Amino acid sequence: MADKVFLTAEQAKKREEEVVAKEKEATELRYKYFGPEGELYKKQQTLLKPVQDDVYNAVKKVAEERGYQAIFDRASASDIIYASPRIDVSNEVLAKLGYSK
Repeated sequence: MADKVFLTAEQAKKREEEVVAKEKEATELRYKYFGPEGELYKKQQTLLKPVQDDVYNAVKKVAEERGYQAIFDRASASDIIYASPRIDVSNEVLAKLGYSK
């Protein structure tokens, strides 16, 4: 913008087109790496899926052993206002995962 006063109309238009092209390129690159199907998302899925599967299997084992029909995640279930510590199976799930407390 500072050089715009020194440029002819044609040069200013060309420079502006270059800036717009660079901005578009930057946006596409950002989408490629950080978009919904980007590299970051794919890497997170690759790394988190095995951990999520292990946690699911551990929770499933605890539920089967205790005869539970459901186990709720209090951290993400905003509908649960209070849950008694007696029914908290977090430590059992951690033990199944090898993190005994």
